[in-house]
Amino acid sequence: MSRKRELMSKKGKILVVDDDENIRKVLQTILEDEGYMVDIAENGEKAIDKTKSDFYNLALIDVRLPDMEGTELLSKMRDTTPKMRKVIITGYPTLQNAIAAVNKGADAYIVKPFEVEKVLQTIKEQLKKQEEERAFSEEKIAEFIETRVRELDTVTEAARKARR
Repeated sequence: MSRKRELMSKKGKILVVDDDENIRKVLQTILEDEGYMVDIAENGEKAIDKTKSDFYNLALIDVRLPDMEGTELLSKMRDTTPKMRKVIITGYPTLQNAIAAVNKGADAYIVKPFEVEKVLQTIKEQLKKQEEERAFSEEKIAEFIETRVRELDTVTEAARKARR
């Protein structure tokens, strides 16, 4: 793996799902320039296929796709990729859309036309939350293992004493 690609993979891998080729290309260029690995999909089915074969830290999902609503894609991705952060991008900002997106598993909501800095800030915040959740999970697993080891030590010691 090249040094640049290695650095990009450490920063995070993002899937951009939008039927507008210009938006896909612009987001891909901006995000790659920021050091992210980026993959693109022009519809929901292709996005689902990509998430089945590869891991993404985050997906930017247009609310209106040619084959399904972005909220439907959120529901499907919530089941198949629960740890991936999901950000809805919409040109149709309504309270109803925002509520539906959150209820279906969106972690954030960005309105088109978007400011690049807003997108980058949202991504950074979401990836930070993802890392915090990962660290918390690892901590809980370590605590569980330590507790079990102490319990086993106690049982082993009791068994030793019983044999004497």
